[in-house]
Amino acid sequence: MMDALFLHAAFDARVASFNLREPREGETLIKVAAVGLCGSDLHYYKDGGIGAAQIVKPFVPGHEFAGWLEADVPSLGLTRGTLVAVDPNKACGQCEHCEAGFPNLCPRVEFIGAPPFDGAMTNRLWVIESQIVPIPDGMTPLEGVMLEPLGVAIHAVDLAKPRLLEKVALLGAGPIGLLILQVLKVAGAGDVFVVDPLAHRREMALKLGAAGVGATLDEFQSWAGKAGAPLVIEATNSPMGMRDAVMAAKIGGRVVLVGIPDGDIYSLPAAEARRRGLKIKFSRRMGHVYPRAIELVSKALVDVNSMVSHRFALGDSPEAFRLHAQNAPGMIKSLIFPNGSNGQ
Repeated sequence: MMDALFLHAAFDARVASFNLREPREGETLIKVAAVGLCGSDLHYYKDGGIGAAQIVKPFVPGHEFAGWLEADVPSLGLTRGTLVAVDPNKACGQCEHCEAGFPNLCPRVEFIGAPPFDGAMTNRLWVIESQIVPIPDGMTPLEGVMLEPLGVAIHAVDLAKPRLLEKVALLGAGPIGLLILQVLKVAGAGDVFVVDPLAHRREMALKLGAAGVGATLDEFQSWAGKAGAPLVIEATNSPMGMRDAVMAAKIGGRVVLVGIPDGDIYSLPAAEARRRGLKIKFSRRMGHVYPRAIELVSKALVDVNSMVSHRFALGDSPEAFRLHAQNAPGMIKSLIFPNGSNGQ
């Protein structure tokens, strides 16, 4: 018998016994070393769902995770006990979007940790071998967990196509925003001004390379001038995030929307977007980016370690959700260790 964190409904998180299902063809068992608490997990907690993915019965969240193989995987040349990461996205591989190279847009996706598919906030789970991501020797469970959100950031920057030394407005300094900030710098972007209402997040943004920070859009406009930024990336959970991104962009600028708004609704002054002639893209999850994510971490080009502000045992995971939902001071990224801090 194992335990797991279940989300029953909005603001209803409980740890309870969890029965491991029978394996399916092509699956192998993973002993979870660590799992990240993601912004989308918080949306399930605060809103009871995201769009059509609603909580209709208790489910186990958690899609950012690393763990140890409980058996050899000859197809990958991996042996029992090896630490691996996992790509949570099981696309169908047959639809027009998959065939076009966009598995992140697959409408038939089975995504670990999104209802109705149970995730990794438990001791062990079955994972399809093709979703296992081998990682270098010496990479820690924390770094393995952070490859998935780093992949989201890489995909967002791929969509943004920053130009050399181009100024960027980045709205939101949560974990995804802070990773986007670092990937932008690696990609050759110029000064990045970060807007976030929480002081500890702004401080972390400065530490990780922001040229300036502000609590409000007015502070960005004072820094950049009325013309705005040629590139704006939004990574907030605010229903006003799209509006703020539009207002931060210059005429003819580009906007990439990465965040998921609370309540799943954006508010937008249409005339402002139309009169600026903006190019707006929406970012969803990621494509085939794990090799680059691994290289960025291995070469210390992106700092994922300093972003992890809190660690929780599985039994304390409901408290982690509660604190993040309240934007408790000092919280940036939390990891949950279902088998103890050393994975045992």
